[in-house]
Order: sequence, then structure tokens, then C-alpha cells
Amino acid sequence: MASRTYSMEEVNNVTEFIFWGLSQNPQVEEVCFVVFSFFYIIILLGNVLIMLTVCTGSLFKSPMYFFLNFLSFVDICYSSVTAPKMIVDLLVKKKTISYVGCMLQLFGVHFFGCTEIFILTVMAYDRYVAICKPLHYMTIMDRERCNKMLLGTWVGGFFHSIIQVALVVQLPFCGPNEIDHYFCDVHPVLKLACTDTYTVGVVVTANSGTIALGSFVILLISYTVILMSLRKQSSEGRRKALSTCGSHIAVVIIFFGPCTFMYMRPDTTFSEDKMVAIFYTIITPMLNPLIYTLRNAEVKNAMRKLWTRKVSWDTIGK
Repeated sequence: MASRTYSMEEVNNVTEFIFWGLSQNPQVEEVCFVVFSFFYIIILLGNVLIMLTVCTGSLFKSPMYFFLNFLSFVDICYSSVTAPKMIVDLLVKKKTISYVGCMLQLFGVHFFGCTEIFILTVMAYDRYVAICKPLHYMTIMDRERCNKMLLGTWVGGFFHSIIQVALVVQLPFCGPNEIDHYFCDVHPVLKLACTDTYTVGVVVTANSGTIALGSFVILLISYTVILMSLRKQSSEGRRKALSTCGSHIAVVIIFFGPCTFMYMRPDTTFSEDKMVAIFYTIITPMLNPLIYTLRNAEVKNAMRKLWTRKVSWDTIGK
């Protein structure tokens, strides 16, 4: 897009953006409303259940479940940035969001998304230490270090998202204001800028792409080393480690595959982007509780104790 000089009136005449949404077909939107409302309820209930199980039981003392607790919290926040707005928009013809709301949504998506990436990376490190250095595990992964690593995930996510928003807010927007998406993300918004966005697009791709691909490569190396070290373990130890790592690897593939597709490319958009984005904004936060509970005996046992305690209290109350 050719570069021009705009007056302040022209630059600031976009006060809201209009989403095209998931579909232009009312019947399809009604089906999507039911489906994604159900998905969002599962996200909330599943992740809250994980958090309650970890916090009320003795699991919180374990570094793995300490990070899993915050992963569930981030999943709730991450999906809540986009899902409620998308679900409501499925019932209305004109899907609008204010300029400020769009920038806040963009910030939230990248803040919680990047924080989740870093938490998954820290969880991989935790599994590496537990399996490859079991005798030194509690010394290396003490509570102070866990707190520092957790703080680092939040700080890293904050700086990443601040950079993304700073690159967008300094651009002029003078129309059109229609976004072919169901939430505000960098690439769709950049297409609406009234100036050449090539340089900004390169920086955005370098920023997001480096984090997504870099973390993905680190995770692949970590789990490769872990799986190779399992050959020295007993059959029982190998089974337990594979059960835990299997759930982590499943989450990593489901989350990082779509993320890498979206952000490891130049400033371009495809018609498939909306469907791909659904995987990492809704499907992954929904599947995380299922993956971590169905494949984890400790979590299932803790949930049974939590449920038994609740039933006992209800019986006493009557």
C-alpha cells in the first residue's frame, strides 16, 4: 500500500472496527452460537476444576501442579479475551468493537497467549529435571525458583504484547474499518492501516514468530532428551513418565501448530486464519483440562477426594 501524509482528522476518523465474524450465514451462526457457548462453559468449568483440585489438595506443593494451576488460570483469561465477544456477535448482524476495545483485545490475546507459551516451556523444563535429574529435583525446583520462573512468564508475556500494541497504535487508520476476523489480531488490523506496513509486519513476524517457533523448538528438544533418557528407567518409571509427558506433548502440538502457522509468516492473511485461530483461542483451553486429567492418575485421585469431601459436607449439612 502506498505511503501518504494524512491530516489528524483523517488519521483519527476510525473510532470503531466491524468484524466479519465466523460466517455471514445466519443459520451457521446459530449453530456456532450453541457449539461455542458449550465450548466456553467447558473451558470455564474444566479449568476451574483443575485449579480447585490443585489448590485444595496437596498437589500445589509439587512444581508440576503449581505450574498447571497457573496454566489453567491463563487458559480461562486467554479464552475470555475473545470467546464471549465472539459468542455475543454470533447473535447480532453488525459486529462492532471500539478502537480502544480492539487495542485492548489485541493486547490481551498476545499477553495471555505468550504467557501460556512460556508456562508450557517452563513445564517442559520441570519434566526434564524430574526425569533426568530426579535426585536433585526438589533442590533445583524449589518454591523460590518456581516463583521466579512464573514471574518471568508473566513479564515476558507483558513485554511481548506491549511491543505488538505499540507497533499498531502508532499507525494511521482512516478507513475502511472492516476486519475479516472474529477478534482483533495484528495481521488483520495491519491490513486496514493507511500507510505502508511492510516494516511493521516484519517486526511483528520477527517478534511473534521467534517466540512461537523458538519455544516450539526448545520444547521439541526437551522432550526428545526426556524420551531418550527414559530408556534407562524401569518399566514402571517409564510408564509414569510417558503418561505425564504424553499429555504435555499433546498440548504443545495442538497449541503450537496453529500458532506457528499464524505468526511464522509475512504480513499476510488467509481465509483459513479464522478456523486456525479457533484452535489456539478456544479448542486448546478446552482440551487442556481433559488432557491433563484423563492421562494423570494423581489429578484424578485428587478430584475424587475433592468430590468425596464435597459429598460428605453436603450430607452433614442435611
